[in-house]
Amino acid sequence: MVRKILIALLVILVLIQFFRPEKNQASGMSPNDITTKYAVPANVQTVLKRSCYDCHSNNTTYPWYNNIQPVAWWLSHHIDEGKRELNFSEFATYQPKRARHKLDEIEEVVNEGSMPIGSYLWIHGDAKVTPEDAKLLADWAKGLKNQIPAPAGEEEHEHHHEEH
Repeated sequence: MVRKILIALLVILVLIQFFRPEKNQASGMSPNDITTKYAVPANVQTVLKRSCYDCHSNNTTYPWYNNIQPVAWWLSHHIDEGKRELNFSEFATYQPKRARHKLDEIEEVVNEGSMPIGSYLWIHGDAKVTPEDAKLLADWAKGLKNQIPAPAGEEEHEHHHEEH
């Protein structure tokens, strides 16, 4: 009985290898890339590409183990989730309120060290954001946010919030 179960599992494992998710690889830079609308200094861009773009852009550099199912599905799910949250390849399409909010979130996650996620860093140790990288990204995000005009009413809310 155990042998039949193991054979069935092996057959299933082999069969699922033929069902692969579409790869997150664009043919070139998106016309909506953040760099088409906002200033991204070269040193910031270097950190973003190394530590963020695999999950937060339209171009993922895939590891060898992406060729094994169900790992590819798991990676695809993480990438889809990351892009839904923040996509640097589509950032130029964000309305000012959303762009400002995403820049706030960038500043927050790099300051608290919650990005990149731990499961990504297991394999991509070079993607770790150093304290210097965190300061660089946080300062850039804060500075860029301040260059984007706040929607009417948001500035008053921010100033009111700061007073308390």
